[in-house]
Amino acid sequence: MRVKDSLVILPAVRDPRLVSVRRGGHLTEADHQLLALWAATCAEHVLGLFEETNREDDRPRAAIEAARAWARGEAKMMATRAIGGHAMGAARPLRGAPRFAAYAAGQAACVAHVPEHDLGAAAYAIKAAAVAVSPDQEREAARAERDWQRQQIPDHLRALVLEDQRRRNSICWSVFEA
Repeated sequence: MRVKDSLVILPAVRDPRLVSVRRGGHLTEADHQLLALWAATCAEHVLGLFEETNREDDRPRAAIEAARAWARGEAKMMATRAIGGHAMGAARPLRGAPRFAAYAAGQAACVAHVPEHDLGAAAYAIKAAAVAVSPDQEREAARAERDWQRQQIPDHLRALVLEDQRRRNSICWSVFEA
């Protein structure tokens, strides 16, 4: 689990089922919003790992709130994406669980722009949970976080998200493996 992190979590070939209708894909606005809410839930689940050591920095929490506001129709996509970028800026100087938790929040907000960032939020949250424990407990912590996340997926999107996890597992640091 202790691998170099990279922000490249988007596939070279996009699945039209995960591209919004507005951009020529098949993903409805309602399902796009549900993916943003799921990503925000994943990021919020590990947010405490960031906030424990960075109490004064509210950028990751603001990104999660922005993702939810966008999903409710209360925020513009570009503003939400920018707030996500600020959360990722909070991550850059950090290491370990706080860094990955902040990246998870930033990715969650970026779902408003590109739905496939949902797996970025989930993958970074899994990485945060894994590196927050001792090395001998990493695998179990990662598995527990992944399983918890899967329980949060909206029922009618479950098959699509699980298929996407299998498809992009290798570019998401293999965190979705069993």
